[in-house]
Amino acid sequence: MIYTVTFNPALDYVVRVDHFENGMTNRSHDEQLLYGGKGVNVSYILKQLGFDSVALGFVAGFTGKEFVKGIEEMGITSQMIELEEGLTRINIKLKSDEESEINGSGPHIPQSAIDVLYQQLDQLQDHDILVLSGSIPTSLPDTIYQDIMAYLQNKDILYVVDATKDLLVNVLQYKPFLIKPNNFELAEIFHVELKDSEDIVYYAKKLQEKGARNVLISMAGDGSILVDESGHVTKMGVPQGKVKNSVGAGDSMLAGFIGGYLRGYDYSQTLALATACGSSTAFSDTLASQDEIDALFQITKTMI
Repeated sequence: MIYTVTFNPALDYVVRVDHFENGMTNRSHDEQLLYGGKGVNVSYILKQLGFDSVALGFVAGFTGKEFVKGIEEMGITSQMIELEEGLTRINIKLKSDEESEINGSGPHIPQSAIDVLYQQLDQLQDHDILVLSGSIPTSLPDTIYQDIMAYLQNKDILYVVDATKDLLVNVLQYKPFLIKPNNFELAEIFHVELKDSEDIVYYAKKLQEKGARNVLISMAGDGSILVDESGHVTKMGVPQGKVKNSVGAGDSMLAGFIGGYLRGYDYSQTLALATACGSSTAFSDTLASQDEIDALFQITKTMI
């Protein structure tokens, strides 16, 4: 089974306004309510690829109830822990001539709720996949990712981690199956300037030396580079298309990689599917559909 963790889920209120003006009354021409969070995004794209997953995390209040209802209607199995106080956050995504966001802070997560999460983690079995992605709410210890992996270290779990700075570096000792920093995050980890793809490959291999099995470096419009566990390097560009949406593209890419691996693809084909998933979401108003992914995968397969 695949498990995804979303520590700070949100209702994303997307508002589209023609030519937004600061300090003025603006009227929207389109509105959407989406169920956001990096782990949930991964679960949704996995569902499009034909793989079920269980969403773990914390929700609170009437917004939390709506969040659980929404993701279950999307076909995602929820084991979200309901907190006694607070509200699941609402994030405002303003789309106009420029994209702007106001993200809520989310509820306080007490130790008693964290204890329940660890009880849930006991259900994981050898060869299950656990996706840890995104930032950590201030009410949680900043060691939570490595704490979870230490707790499960006697099980043969495939860890997929999408995080930044120390949050990522500190889990490498547990040999995660996949990590996905972007090129800016890679440079930040090693305090260097990355001048070309050779530099990116060099420092990706440094992360492998620290324990990561597969390192996927995303570079937005410049494509991606995968250094897989055999040491082989695969470079992938991006297909042509109009970018409409940056939210969830990285999560979609992560899900695509997991899906390709579970389908038994080699790592080059797996990267092609990951690219199709990430690009399909970028070319869509929301997270990509199965049909959009399938169509783009036919193109990315030819780009290997």
